[in-house]
Amino acid sequence: MSELKKPENLLTIDQFEEIDNLAIQNFALPIELMMENAGLHLAHLVSSRANRTDHINIGVGPGNNGGGGLVASRRLAAWGYQVHLLIPDRILKPLPSLQLGRAQAAGADLSPSPSPKIYVDAFFGFSQRLPLPHIFLSAIQKANSSTAFKISLDLPSGFNKLTGESSFNPDLILTMAAPKTELLKFGFGPNLLIADIGIPKDLYELFGIQQPDFSQSGIIRYADL
Repeated sequence: MSELKKPENLLTIDQFEEIDNLAIQNFALPIELMMENAGLHLAHLVSSRANRTDHINIGVGPGNNGGGGLVASRRLAAWGYQVHLLIPDRILKPLPSLQLGRAQAAGADLSPSPSPKIYVDAFFGFSQRLPLPHIFLSAIQKANSSTAFKISLDLPSGFNKLTGESSFNPDLILTMAAPKTELLKFGFGPNLLIADIGIPKDLYELFGIQQPDFSQSGIIRYADL
């Protein structure tokens, strides 16, 4: 296990869930807006590592994390990238279902590529519950066995915050708003990026941490904090 760096600037997963809810309740920031922010930053990260001829697989779950992946797929497809969706369970919540229609309209393909250059894990985020459904574990095992560069949105799917084990094995993690204590505790810091989803400074201060300086870029490497 690695030592925690700058512990005053970390949030636990549970604290982030609280901040997310307070942003909705106290600042009228709708989930859809924060989802759009997360998905746009994810799309920029993916595009920085892919050519337009490369195939990109985006694994989509039924909830808001899947919605963020679908926002990214819509953005990437609109920019001319070869985007493929893997959706093990087609019963999506209302907002991700809306995002799926938008992604398809932009040109995202519902058939996953057998040889992707990049694989995005947007199956489950901070609210995931273990164990994951078998249909997702099967898809994740196939992703892990591929040679694609692997990116997890927020938390790796199947992440156990007590042991640090995860089902999906990412090369990079793009987490939201602030570094997560559990990710740092189990050594994910070197491969951790933080994305701005629009959480106001007042909420960071309420939890006693410093807001990352997103003014120059919407994505910051944990190592650069």
